[in-house]
Order: sequence, then C-alpha cells, then structure tokens
Amino acid sequence: MREQDELLTIGRFARLCRLSVKQLRHYDDTGLLPPTRVDPATGYRYYAADRARDALTVALLRDLDVPLAVIAETLAGDEADRARLLRAERDRVAERITRDRARLELLERLAEGGGLPGYEVVEEREPERRLAVVRAVTGPAGLGERVGGCVGRLLAQLDGVPWRPPLWGLFPLDLGEGMRIAVGAEAPPLPAGPEAPERLVLPGGPVLATVHHGPYAQLPLAYHALLAAVHERGLRPVPPAREAYLVGPGEAAAEEWATRLVVRVEEQAEERAGSGS
Repeated sequence: MREQDELLTIGRFARLCRLSVKQLRHYDDTGLLPPTRVDPATGYRYYAADRARDALTVALLRDLDVPLAVIAETLAGDEADRARLLRAERDRVAERITRDRARLELLERLAEGGGLPGYEVVEEREPERRLAVVRAVTGPAGLGERVGGCVGRLLAQLDGVPWRPPLWGLFPLDLGEGMRIAVGAEAPPLPAGPEAPERLVLPGGPVLATVHHGPYAQLPLAYHALLAAVHERGLRPVPPAREAYLVGPGEAAAEEWATRLVVRVEEQAEERAGSGS
C-alpha cells in the first residue's frame, strides 16, 4: 500500500476536523498546521489521522478568537505552557468584555436620552490647592485599575494625617499609552522620607466645571460636554484635567456617584497680524 493511501486528502481531513480546505492551506502557508506529506508532482496535501487532534484544537481556538500566534505556542508547549497561555487569553477576553460592557452602558444612556445628555457647565474661579500626590503611568485600558491603586497608596501614606476631602484625580487632556496620572488630597506637609507623598501645587484661576452623576465608565460623556464648552467659548484648556471625587465607591451605589470635572482655562491668544503670510 502506498503511503498516500494511508493518509487523508485535504478535503477529507478538512471535513473530519471542522475546517475548510482554504483554512488548511492558510495554516500550512503560515507554518501552523503543515500537512504530513505534499506530493512533489501534483502539490496535493495529505494528512495523517493523528494530526486531527491538533487540527481540531486549532478550529476550536479560532472559534474563540484566539490569535494564530498564541495557537502556535499552545500546540508547541507542554501542559503548563498551554494552561498559562490559555489563562492569558481568558484574561484578555475578560478585559475586552469589560470594555464592551462599559461602551454598551454609554450607548444605552445616549439612546435613553435621545442623544448626548445635558450637563451644566459653569465658569468659576478655582483656588490654589496644595496636594499630597502619588503618581502612576498607564494607558487608557488600565486607567481605572491604576487610579484605584493610586488611591490605595495615597490613603496608606496619609494614614493618621488630617487631610481634607475630596480626593483629586489629575489626568492629561489627551489620553494615550504611557500617560502620567496622579491622585492627590489637600494635606499638610509630611516629614521627608521614602514613603512620603510628593507635594504638588495646583494653580488657581478661572475654570470651567461640571458634575457627573454615575459610574466612572460614563465620565467621557461629561468630558465631551466640558471640553466642547471650553472650545465653544473661545478658551484654551490648561492641563491637567482635574476630577474631584465627591461621592464614590463605598459611599453609594455606582449610579449615585458624583464626580466634579474641572479644567483650568485661558483666553485664546490672538493671532498676530500677518502671521502665516
């Protein structure tokens, strides 16, 4: 009996493993699932039946949207490696679901209100504030977790110190990877030391402010209203954006949380006559 008689054609193997012929060809081209034999004269691909387990694993993981590179590592690894890789993918999916759930809640709020919700944006004068702060570097995806970590570190450093609520979050106006954030509180200076929080002076002056009621995931709605008002009034926003946590976790249900958003503003500098000529 010839060797190819003991092997499965690509069509039969595809049906056995719940894959298409096109997929098998692609997985061969990428090196993920090469055939057992390729006829040198015809180019036909043949597969041994014992490759079915790997092929079925590929089909299952692709249905779960696992990237091909991760699938390749999973097939090549031992039991411990496979468990580690699949747990990492589980965490990736869980993070994506969390982001999607937040987007869904935003869209539901927009739909219920027939469009963008109304926020009252007011012009005020903010006093100078001297804060004890802790900092972190993060991207948009990990922002909530990083802010929570900063809150925990700051409160631990201020244990026994008479600080004045609320806590303040400080953020760049443009969110992106590697952005520096801070959480602070108005507190008296502490003795210098490795555990002492950094001191920061927030300048006072004219600001635009609004109050958001609801979960932190819906803060983009309030920022939309606040920054739109800044530009519509011909003002220039001055970073950092400031969030005062008036009512937060542990004090009320998420729907009742209250966050005051503040952006310091300046008059737009008038363009010089003849500039750009």
